[in-house]
Amino acid sequence: MSKINGLAAACAVSAVALSAAACSSGTNANSGGSKSLRVSAVATDRAGTEAVIKAFKQHNAGVDITASYADTDQYQGTLRTQLSSGTAPDVFFAWPGNGNPGAIEVLAPTGYLADLSGRSWTSQIPSGIKPVTQVGGKTYVVPLTFVGIGALYNKKALDETGAKIPTTWTETLAFCDTAKAKGKVAFALGNQTDWVTQLVDYALVPTTVYATTPDFDQKMKAGSATFAGSGWKTAMDEYLEMNKRGCFSKDPLGTSFESSVSQLAKGKAVAAVQVTSTLNQLKSEAPQGTQFGMFPVPATDNAADTRMPGAAGGAFALNAKARNKDLASKFIDFLATPEAMNLYASATGNLPSIPNAQFTADPALQPLIDFQKAGKTVPFMDQLWPNPKVQQAHFTGVQNLFAGKADPAKVLKQMDEAYAQK
Repeated sequence: MSKINGLAAACAVSAVALSAAACSSGTNANSGGSKSLRVSAVATDRAGTEAVIKAFKQHNAGVDITASYADTDQYQGTLRTQLSSGTAPDVFFAWPGNGNPGAIEVLAPTGYLADLSGRSWTSQIPSGIKPVTQVGGKTYVVPLTFVGIGALYNKKALDETGAKIPTTWTETLAFCDTAKAKGKVAFALGNQTDWVTQLVDYALVPTTVYATTPDFDQKMKAGSATFAGSGWKTAMDEYLEMNKRGCFSKDPLGTSFESSVSQLAKGKAVAAVQVTSTLNQLKSEAPQGTQFGMFPVPATDNAADTRMPGAAGGAFALNAKARNKDLASKFIDFLATPEAMNLYASATGNLPSIPNAQFTADPALQPLIDFQKAGKTVPFMDQLWPNPKVQQAHFTGVQNLFAGKADPAKVLKQMDEAYAQK
């Protein structure tokens, strides 16, 4: 997946330190023993990774696992260096689909990833996310979570403003007006952090584009559609309209992801358009007893049009040149079990990628569950983009929009140009 998984790093380490013992659990990082395993992941999924490692070790006495973590930018760069030099971990976090340097469509053609197609669990992967776990019809990752994007909201802050959860675009603007009148931010927004810039667009585009053109990605690939000539323009116009209306934090470009989370956790903001995995971080920062909910972000005045982004989230690949391939394979298969998926999903605030009766979802995630069941979720846009340059053009473009240096037409033209590059 995209840098949506690159939330604020819980344990940022330097690129050099990724394969070292710093910010890791276990010992003997370079050991190739039959009971030693090396695992790496993005820092934001550390809680989930450590939960499944602990469970695996309980089932496999004497196993020694070294786990290393880094923030998303550092992780992606270091992973590519390690893979090319033959020093990568046995099992590592990799993004489904395409769109960034750590995604499987970028890594698989190089021969760095082991083919997992023969595993029995691959048949259980839901059809909605199966395409982004495969390259050329072969499975290269085990997806652990189903992640959504929506407006996470502080129930106490909502009550204090008297605002109503919007179900239409007009109601969304009214929601902003009501919150502002009560001295609160309607939607906390940390556009100083580049990956956050995409989230509002990602929440709006499923409705402005995919509700009427569900095959938009296929048309883009065939060259019969463009960002500039689609509902992407509507979404960006609405994004800017929300900003002009005072929907967001006072200075989005001067607000970090961490600050936006604090605004929402403390009730200074009513909501924030965020990934579901932010929910656990909100809970950890909020006063005890604070309750949160979630609602899809409307983009038209017909509530039936509304769609939500929902996609495969945390995923792990097996190093084709793993030093301990047998144990690494066993760990990969364990990750596909309901036990591991439920532990990982609970720890990261998401849903398991393969639904099972043993999982109890956080009530705040019910809207995402309902939209998934109704077939009203759309994969994260970048997972189906042909290269990482499109996402970077989007990041930069949105920041330029908010800085007054570009308009939607210019940004979308740049995204189209990036899409056309190989």
